[in-house]
Amino acid sequence: MLDDIKVLFVAGFGPIVRDVEANLSLFRDTLRLPLSAGSDEPDYFTTSKLEGVKHFGMWPLYRAAMSCFGQPEWPADLPAPNAWIEFDVADIDAATRTLKAKGHRLLVEARREPWGQTVTRFLSQDGVLVGVTLTPFLR
Repeated sequence: MLDDIKVLFVAGFGPIVRDVEANLSLFRDTLRLPLSAGSDEPDYFTTSKLEGVKHFGMWPLYRAAMSCFGQPEWPADLPAPNAWIEFDVADIDAATRTLKAKGHRLLVEARREPWGQTVTRFLSQDGVLVGVTLTPFLR
């Protein structure tokens, strides 16, 4: 029997961008989202100040590749994603087992990130980079 995946909330979402400046023009300057650069990642623009959203971030493609594969190039044998979304779940290990059992190709499996989040990542059928996460600082 598979474990149930219990999604608690959307931990974060946003576009995966190839041109940071062009996307800043849209999201910050035109839409007036209160985006600011990360202190450790000056080309990752983010906000936690949108009503109803835990985290919105413009994630450069090379950074997504680094996070998933440890290299700045997205692998040629996988479609490059245009967006990312992370669902915080009650049990990250159970969610990871269920995704694996259902045949999803996991790019990252229950890895603890330096900022304290634990994440499992995979691509959806339409190329969205999906994460199931345990994010203590958002709970």
